Amino acid sequence: MATVQLKLGPADHGRRLHVDDFESAEYVGGFRYEIIDGRLYVSPMPNFPESYLETWLLSALNEYADSHPELIGYIATKGRVFLPKRKLATVPEPDIAVYTELPRDVPLRKIRWQDLNPFLVVEVLVDGDIGKDITRNPALFITLPSIKEYWVLNGAESPDEPSLIQHRRRGKSWTVTTFPYGSTFTTKLLPGFELLIDPRK
Repeated sequence: MATVQLKLGPADHGRRLHVDDFESAEYVGGFRYEIIDGRLYVSPMPNFPESYLETWLLSALNEYADSHPELIGYIATKGRVFLPKRKLATVPEPDIAVYTELPRDVPLRKIRWQDLNPFLVVEVLVDGDIGKDITRNPALFITLPSIKEYWVLNGAESPDEPSLIQHRRRGKSWTVTTFPYGSTFTTKLLPGFELLIDPRK
């Protein structure tokens, strides 16, 4: 007997779900889907201001990666990050995930998100769920030891004048620093990386 493929949409937000069903389901377009602690989390696709901020930050990271291939091997947008230490299936999809390297001798069809561990993850916040990015995600990402920093580019008050919230791993907790609009952000994680927090320049 043929297996019936699940079709999931925004009405299924909060539905209990096995990770295999999550990966094989068909989804209604126009939304983002994650599985968090065994339940489906549905959010709207980004509006233009969020897309603009994401593209701006992604461009800065790509430019840095081009000149530092020894530090960054791949940058993903909306990649799946599997968190095996959670009791129930948890697979957040940050706006940006940065990886040291990809296996070069493995065919692309055999590379799975489950096998990749980012060292930096980023969310862009404009009109979305503030609690997801500010409260939920720090608690999730601290459980994956490979993640050394978690950034939130926060344009919730004004996408024209965002701040950048940096979470730096200190053992099993984060040290949190906010860099205001107009300041220059640097991090020891990416030596030589400088970001003037002004997306309109």
